[in-house]
Amino acid sequence: MTSNVFTIKDAALQPKASTVEYLVVAGGGGGGSSGEQRGGGGGGGGGGFRMASGFSITAGSPLTVTIGAGGNGGTSPSRFSEVIGTQGSPSVFSSITSVGGGVGGISQSAVPGGPGGSGGGQGQAGTGGGTGTPGQGNPGGGGNSYGGAGGGAGAAGGTGGTEGVDGAAGALAFNGNYYAGGGAGAGNNPLGLGAAGGIGGGGFGDYLIASPGDTNTGGGGGGGRGGQNLQQGAAGGNGGSGIVIIRYPSTFALATTTGGANVTYANANVVYTFTSSGTITFP
Repeated sequence: MTSNVFTIKDAALQPKASTVEYLVVAGGGGGGSSGEQRGGGGGGGGGGFRMASGFSITAGSPLTVTIGAGGNGGTSPSRFSEVIGTQGSPSVFSSITSVGGGVGGISQSAVPGGPGGSGGGQGQAGTGGGTGTPGQGNPGGGGNSYGGAGGGAGAAGGTGGTEGVDGAAGALAFNGNYYAGGGAGAGNNPLGLGAAGGIGGGGFGDYLIASPGDTNTGGGGGGGRGGQNLQQGAAGGNGGSGIVIIRYPSTFALATTTGGANVTYANANVVYTFTSSGTITFP
């Protein structure tokens, strides 16, 4: 007696997913700048972090995916002037929107760290960090004469100090990576080692060389450390761009995408990773 085994090859006959799991991370906020002989700028806040399972989808309708850009770091056009940077831009998947990270405060202004997904750290002259968005991030740190740390998706930003203060930690996503770390707040010690960005893409803060948040992490930009006598001030680092990831069991039929989606398979799931904007349509 002969036994036959049949394999379904027609995608139209495969079962269709009705729900998916998503990660939506917005762009990180720009770090704050610092002028001559001033305490450092505040770190930029991490982009808003939203992650959940059980999101209901509708077959046949393209769903928008938008990847938020990182905010611009603050600048120091001259030894005695500073210009505040910008908040990160939101990232979107269908009806889910994550808020861009808050901008870091600049050292010679009483403008507080900006609100956002996570708040930006305060610069030297202010009194408090920016507020975070509930369910997406945490507040930035206070200035205390030096730049406060940008808040992250996993923790609030710390208060500034002479050597700077490390950025707040981001949050762990379902793919094992951290996202939405806060940028470091800068001090004003030219002999110090600077401060590290928060895990999850936060930018480094240091004397005249603040670094940007990492691309496609939503990390906040690092704060610029204050210059000494007759030296130009320091610009803040730009925030890192965001990311959107969608996954569901690989036993279900594949979706179609436009734009910057990379399709992979991991742990019995099909994973759509968007690093630039596009659409996704479920069968």
